[in-house]
Amino acid sequence: MSNKAFAAAAALTLNAFVWGVSWWPFRILQSHGLHPLWATTIIYVFALVCLLSFWPGAWRGLVRHPMLWCLVLASGLTNVGFNWAVTVGDVVRVVLLFYLMPAWVVLLAWPLLGEKPNAGSILRLSLALAGVVIVLKTPDSPWPVPESMADWLALMGGFSFALTNILLRKLNQTPEESRMLAMFGGGAVMAAGAAAVGMGMGLVTPIPAPGWVWSGLVLLVSLAFLVANTALQYGAARLSASATSLIMLSELVFASVSSVLLGAGALSGATLLGGALILLASLLAVSSSDPH
Repeated sequence: MSNKAFAAAAALTLNAFVWGVSWWPFRILQSHGLHPLWATTIIYVFALVCLLSFWPGAWRGLVRHPMLWCLVLASGLTNVGFNWAVTVGDVVRVVLLFYLMPAWVVLLAWPLLGEKPNAGSILRLSLALAGVVIVLKTPDSPWPVPESMADWLALMGGFSFALTNILLRKLNQTPEESRMLAMFGGGAVMAAGAAAVGMGMGLVTPIPAPGWVWSGLVLLVSLAFLVANTALQYGAARLSASATSLIMLSELVFASVSSVLLGAGALSGATLLGGALILLASLLAVSSSDPH
């Protein structure tokens, strides 16, 4: 492996690590009274300010390419689902349900990209669905259905994540800074909107009075996400799509190991078996992708 390829792989691993352990600071922030939706809002507003300071004209792309507003919605719902779910649910279970992406991609790629399912995609869909059935089925439930808000949030986040990736492929001719603006803007706007609605329903607490602890941690997390996004842009531009996807799957490992060690997740036999099927579906998806 060349030095450039190693640096790119290290950058992608850094991105996966940041996202894999992001549940921990979100839980700390919640313990200080800052709901994960408000934390997400603040983090992405910070990212927006930084982005617009470098590319003040990035907003013009959203005017010229209205389809980017779909990316705003999909990316925003991805962050709402994932960041809220890992704060209130079993992290291992949430991450596995979130990474049901191979199933959603098969279902969404046909109507949005014109990619009809083939034998390989049907196999990946079957493996992923079998895995999620095993993860969701509990002794207390006769059917493999989501049993908590965290389950529903994780499934919604994973669906939105798959839609985000498909939209990024569909919109790959639009300006890169405009796509980044759509993703950061989606994270800020959708999280703020969901937080406002959640407050009205009694599910979300108001933003607490400013404090050095949570304010400082939000700043650190914001910087970490900016570094992670920069690392993703660097690594993905220098490695093949299949290599990038494979390395990004390490987020599953970082999230699972960190949550089990810190008592925020559990590895039951059913979870391991279901997770293995979902991971296998993801690996097959990676191996079948265009290497160029």
